[in-house]
Amino acid sequence: MYRLEVSHTVYRQIKRLPLQAQERIVSAITHLTENPRPPGTKKLTGREGYRVRVGDYRILYQIDDAAKVITIFRVMSRGDVYRA
Repeated sequence: MYRLEVSHTVYRQIKRLPLQAQERIVSAITHLTENPRPPGTKKLTGREGYRVRVGDYRILYQIDDAAKVITIFRVMSRGDVYRA
């Protein structure tokens, strides 16, 4: 089982989303602790990390397999998530 690290910025990003989207995203993040590379996960190009799709939103994260840590660094809508 992996340990989650979520930045304060990610908490704010999630709180701005509609309630139903928040629930789905929190559920998806929780499931990442059991399987950090679920079906549909894609490796990011141009930077380290992975992304998982949750409806119209994306969760971007990094995995440290040696330390068993998942670091969530961005949760935003599909159109905004990859911008600087």
